[in-house]
Amino acid sequence: MPPIPENVIVVGAGIGGLATAIELAGAGVEVTVLERRPVAGGKMREIEVADLAIDSGPTVLTLRDVFDGLCASVGQNLDDVVTLDPLPILARHAWDEGAHFDLFADVARTEAEVARLFGDRTLADFRRFSARAAAVHASLADRFMRASQPGLLGLVTRFGLSGLPELMANRPFSTMWRELGRLLPEPRLRQLFARYATYCGCSPFDAPSTLMLIADVEARGVWRVKGGMQRLAEGLTKVAERAGVTIRYETPVAELRVAQGRVAGVRTADGEDIQASAVVSAADVGAIADGLFGTEVATRVRAPARHQRSLSAMTWSAKASSEGRPLAYHNVLFSTDYRQEFEQIFTERRVPDAPTVYVCAQQQSDGIGGDPHSPLGRAGTPPSQDLTADGTRSRSQSIFCLVNAPPDGDVTRPSPEEIARCTKTMQDALSRCGIRLTLDPSTTRITTPADFAEMFPGTGGALYGRATHGPFAAFRRSGSKTALPGLYLAGGSVHPGAGVPMAALSGRLAASQLMADRASTRQYHPAGISGGMSTPSVATAATD
Repeated sequence: MPPIPENVIVVGAGIGGLATAIELAGAGVEVTVLERRPVAGGKMREIEVADLAIDSGPTVLTLRDVFDGLCASVGQNLDDVVTLDPLPILARHAWDEGAHFDLFADVARTEAEVARLFGDRTLADFRRFSARAAAVHASLADRFMRASQPGLLGLVTRFGLSGLPELMANRPFSTMWRELGRLLPEPRLRQLFARYATYCGCSPFDAPSTLMLIADVEARGVWRVKGGMQRLAEGLTKVAERAGVTIRYETPVAELRVAQGRVAGVRTADGEDIQASAVVSAADVGAIADGLFGTEVATRVRAPARHQRSLSAMTWSAKASSEGRPLAYHNVLFSTDYRQEFEQIFTERRVPDAPTVYVCAQQQSDGIGGDPHSPLGRAGTPPSQDLTADGTRSRSQSIFCLVNAPPDGDVTRPSPEEIARCTKTMQDALSRCGIRLTLDPSTTRITTPADFAEMFPGTGGALYGRATHGPFAAFRRSGSKTALPGLYLAGGSVHPGAGVPMAALSGRLAASQLMADRASTRQYHPAGISGGMSTPSVATAATD
């Protein structure tokens, strides 16, 4: 039996690490979080450009019930530490200079848009797809997403014999692209919803069809964080500290110490030894596997090989001028050949010739005017507008652009000429869709896969951990529990996956697994977690 974890160290103050710390503190455990950076947030990045603070990582929040439940577990309220504003337009999409398609939070408005642009037959298809996505989400939310990674056999056991028809109705052995073709033959809508595979860093041509559940997640609500996503990290640190958690910034961990066959604490980069009964690492599993926390723990976790990594990205954070089609907060400008785009990324290992471009216009609330709750600009001012020579409006605003790229930042770095060529390719893609974006090098910060590889060691620049390619890939992610007693994992590189709410769920699962091991002599048999967290809460099935 493991010793009772009277004190626990959490390595990393990303969302997964903070969630772990809060959950453990609520259970009465003494917790210290060690963060190598001067701020919390992990992959949340706030880049300052021309006195503007630009969200340059995650830009919105979904599944807010995860965070409501996390705060409630320590008797606090999410609304007391952060302000969330629902997005009326989930995203604006375009394929060329023709009509755009808006996906609304109000499903009736979305259905009217589908009927207007694609006709009644496609509306019926859209309703069928929406119902299928909701059914998949309902089927897997508690049995997989919010439960400790059970492995395939464990998942089948959770469904039980009577539930096997429901499991197979999710069509787990079909790809997302194939299943969308069956449900949504209209090619533009098929491409639109296939894009949700990239939320997990995957190609829709290789990702399992079950990822369509992300469409239902967004349909249930998307929120902007007032002041920017960094305010969410700051809010959760307040929740953690009020619950008794100690957070130490600028304290990188050099080694996870092992004694008598179990983790016994950590050694910091400045040589300080800190003892602990258990350690939860919220760093990427690749950092552990690469030996960045010592050789004794490196063999106890499995990181994806280079060809198994998820997407990386080229990003532009800028104060920019745009003309033409008005931008919503979220905008997706699609490539003309979607299959070729992912073949060039994952097979040819290069930035696509004609990429899909994501644009976050962070001063827009509805695609029409400015937003007084802008996370950009200290005064929260709306974008300024000037008339161009041809009489159209030029909007100067804070922009974040992203193009998917191969996760090879640890083996190659783009030259200035390659970066310039990629920038032009991105601008050409926008221009084809009726948006002319002007970038000033003095007010633009570009981040490459090589930069991401340096910021997040052990990843090669991959932003989502292991790519979920194939029907069994989701079971190959590391779970909360490792083969080394006393060492637990959290964060976007472990189960249930990448993204802000998934990272939070991973932290809650890690805390529950740790507490389950503590109580194992009392025949402690936890179940899954929902929006709130109750004990018992997580099954103790072995992970890989």
